[in-house]
Amino acid sequence: MPDESLTREQIERFIVDKIDTVPQLEALLLLWRGRPRPRSIFELARELYLSPDRAAGVLEGLLHMGLIVPEGAQSYALNLVPKGREKMLTALEELYRHELLHVSHLIHDKAPRAVRDFARAFRFKKEEDK
Repeated sequence: MPDESLTREQIERFIVDKIDTVPQLEALLLLWRGRPRPRSIFELARELYLSPDRAAGVLEGLLHMGLIVPEGAQSYALNLVPKGREKMLTALEELYRHELLHVSHLIHDKAPRAVRDFARAFRFKKEEDK
């Protein structure tokens, strides 16, 4: 089961906040398992059974969330900052391995990122007004 030092809720919150699609999760975990070696868009596309264009879109989402960093032309590596990211990725991989359907449902059942970002903007505004 997941790393005992992280709660299930923390892992699930990471999924809801940072992962928009199952291909993003799969790409993140491929980079995690292959660390510290960067991977090209073409390698990830092949391993994820996606076109290079689709893989580039998946990686763009991970880049936007700060989960990966560019490493040269069309290659990416994990961003292991902030401290604790390694522990989270270990726990995430374990949860996904044991509860694939649950993790997939967490990803599919949330509102689209644009809707969540819009709502978050109002939440920040309201907190600033206090």
